[in-house]
Amino acid sequence: MFDVGAVDRWLCMVLICFSLSFAPHPTFPNDPGIPLSLHFSLSPSISLHMPYIQQIVRAGDVNHDGQLDFEEFVEYLRSHEKRLRLMFRSLDRNNDGELDVAEIQQSLHNLGVDVTLEQAAKILQSMDKDHSMTIDWLEWRDHFLFNPLHNMEEIAQYWKHSVMLDIGELLTVPDEFSEKEKQSGFVWRQLMAGAVAGSVSRTGTAPLDRLKVFLQVHGQSSDKGNVWRGLRAMVKEGGLTALWRGNGINVLKIAPETAIKFLAYEQIKRLMRGSKEGGTLKVQERFVAGSLAGAMAQTVIYPMEVLKTRLTLRKTGQYSSVADCAKQILQKEGVLAFYKGYLPNMLGIIPYAGIDLAIYETLKNGWLQRHAEGSPDPGVLVLVGCGTVSSTCGQLASYPLALIRTRMQAQASVKGAPQLSMLTLFRNIVAQEGVVGLYRGIAPNFLKVIPAVSISYVVYEHMRKVLGVGT
Repeated sequence: MFDVGAVDRWLCMVLICFSLSFAPHPTFPNDPGIPLSLHFSLSPSISLHMPYIQQIVRAGDVNHDGQLDFEEFVEYLRSHEKRLRLMFRSLDRNNDGELDVAEIQQSLHNLGVDVTLEQAAKILQSMDKDHSMTIDWLEWRDHFLFNPLHNMEEIAQYWKHSVMLDIGELLTVPDEFSEKEKQSGFVWRQLMAGAVAGSVSRTGTAPLDRLKVFLQVHGQSSDKGNVWRGLRAMVKEGGLTALWRGNGINVLKIAPETAIKFLAYEQIKRLMRGSKEGGTLKVQERFVAGSLAGAMAQTVIYPMEVLKTRLTLRKTGQYSSVADCAKQILQKEGVLAFYKGYLPNMLGIIPYAGIDLAIYETLKNGWLQRHAEGSPDPGVLVLVGCGTVSSTCGQLASYPLALIRTRMQAQASVKGAPQLSMLTLFRNIVAQEGVVGLYRGIAPNFLKVIPAVSISYVVYEHMRKVLGVGT
């Protein structure tokens, strides 16, 4: 039964707030319809802040006049409390009228975020005003009525990171998605937002990526020894557009790779889960499923990887198009040439995916352990920081294998070069250049991380709004 009396008690406090707001108080410059008095505390447990006010105004502004009048605010409170009541009942699994630590933990687990009981307790404590280690309806309502988080699912949403950042590789383990997210089409809108962000990000950092490939292939013999000299040499050889050679195919392969990896991950997860329908995988199981899914996706799109390397290294006039490049490789080297470097590429998935997942989970759990009692929202800097550090560490661990893969892909494009195996290439590099030779091109690779992450995140957030994924 909907608690009308509860809303009436809220309306008394809201009435006081609005009676103040209609007085000649100053307003926010960017939001003329939002009175400054709404910053005041409405009760001992509720204090409104600017981001919360903006979301309330957007949600309650029925006539879209940019202002929230008293009637609209009353209706917002009534409808929002109804939603909160339904959410509370869905989480209260034993129907005792209270949420305990186990129910908080289970609700997050069902949404793909596994936390310990201690971490779940810290989240609970952020709502538990009477220190009873349970949350009753009033505490739940007080916490969420003026809070932009509408349900526990949004806590899980904060930590979905794999489609948010793109630093040039798509070897991260896919995120867990709930059945509701899959059925609503949320997943594909999320993946599309990530694909567009990755496309823009890769295009923006393509010159550094091309320089990295040159240094990986040519090593010490390259005339592009440092970043600035290398970029100048590329422009001198083919003009300004030469900086973006190979970028087209690099962007084109994002969509099929993302889709194949996600579909493969879901099928593998279903097999591993067996009869535990609806359950999520443990971290180590996610690593295995994610690695296998990544291997499947890479197997399908690998010819595009070879084409990307050849087009990146091409001289002016060598190939007229992607199709011409593929035709020449097929005629001169045969079908197997499209899978040169396949073995080191597959081996590189294991350290990349494993280290990326392990570091991300460690950073995520560390943040929840220390800060979840204040707010479940980690903030942009924490999310971007965790994703960047984990992906960069994964890339660093697998970099020698990526370098050997690139050299094997490029072998036939170097006139008169012998066809060397993975182990022979490894020994030759170490013998001639030392261990540092395995990390040729790492400098431009690191230089592109910050701009790649920044561009990727900004575009991703914009696309989420355009596609209706984010609020």
